[in-house]
Amino acid sequence: MAGISLYDYQLEAVKKMKNGCILCGGVGSGKSRTALAYYYICQDGEINTENYELMDDIRIKDLYIITTARKRDTKEWESELSPFLLSTHKDINLYSNHVKVDSWNNIKKYSDVKDAFFIFDEQRVVGSGTWVKSFLKIAKNNEWILLSATPGDSWQDYIPVFIANGFYKNRSEFIREHVIYKQFSKFPQIDRYINTGRLVRLRNDILVNMDFRRLTTSHHEDIYVRYDISNYKDITKNRWDIWNNKPLENASEFCYALRKIVNTDESRQLAVLEIFEKHPRAIIFYNFDYELEILKSLYYGDDVEVAEWNGHKHQPIPDSEKWIYLVQYNAGAEGWNCIKTDTVIFYSQNYSYKVMVQASGRIDRLNTPYSDLYYYHLKSRSGIDLAISKALKEKRKFNETGFVTRGE
Repeated sequence: MAGISLYDYQLEAVKKMKNGCILCGGVGSGKSRTALAYYYICQDGEINTENYELMDDIRIKDLYIITTARKRDTKEWESELSPFLLSTHKDINLYSNHVKVDSWNNIKKYSDVKDAFFIFDEQRVVGSGTWVKSFLKIAKNNEWILLSATPGDSWQDYIPVFIANGFYKNRSEFIREHVIYKQFSKFPQIDRYINTGRLVRLRNDILVNMDFRRLTTSHHEDIYVRYDISNYKDITKNRWDIWNNKPLENASEFCYALRKIVNTDESRQLAVLEIFEKHPRAIIFYNFDYELEILKSLYYGDDVEVAEWNGHKHQPIPDSEKWIYLVQYNAGAEGWNCIKTDTVIFYSQNYSYKVMVQASGRIDRLNTPYSDLYYYHLKSRSGIDLAISKALKEKRKFNETGFVTRGE
């Protein structure tokens, strides 16, 4: 049997990995295979040899993979398990261990599992909710590692992992040692962190970065389109929903209305068709249902196949010469790959930098046949589009309330 092959940077990462670490690699770097290789070695298996050593089937630990619902449902992890002769199906699995793939939504079900190995995919342990409580209980009684394409944005994001590694007893101890809150604030608001030297050392101790050098070159281009300035100003001034003839009651409704004015402009639709003329196979990401209806109504050509992935439909990527694949960010920014095209069109921007990175990674895979990848960001020079762009450039999430409070 041929050995399991890893790239050099993946092998180097495996050598650095340890229980409780965060394996950090960009989208498409092969974190899943690297994580499974680490598990394989921990069970006395041997990889990257001509005839690799099988795992120790007597002492082998059960394997639990906690991932996104999308990755679970599309069975992406099953294909990653196959080269290691592992399977979630008992009759196919070569070993006597139990292999389970489930979503973060069900993590509480596994709180009482002991003496197993957990791979936590697409790091979700932020805050102090049910998921974090279940994670901490699991981490206490099992071996585990975390996988992340985008590590924590702030020290708060690392608190659960630091606790799970035994660096702090609980959240209160971390706050006591490192957090200074703002004075005279109506609610607890962090002003700054102290003793950050220790935090940097702890983070470096558990973070394993994959030295992944892409063979592809990404070309990101901003395509500026027009918008109805008159209607935009009218909504800004009167705070009135012109579609439902009622007041806009909060920041979310206000931003939604401004975005609808901006995103429905005909110039944005024409820009899509112009890009499609140059790239006859394209993935288009969008946010809202009204955008989907617009994109479905465009005439791309008689021989063009249009398919969708969203909360309503789960259609496969077309296999024709010319196609459009319409993907809603929340439904399809992660958990699937496409090497049939070199083009992604962002019809509108998502609020989250992490979601935008994940969406970009759908075509940037290790096995893509393309050396150049093209990303077209459609945006206007309206206040809301510019504010979202600024937030994304600063690698943070756009805040609707902050936008309204500052004044449009």
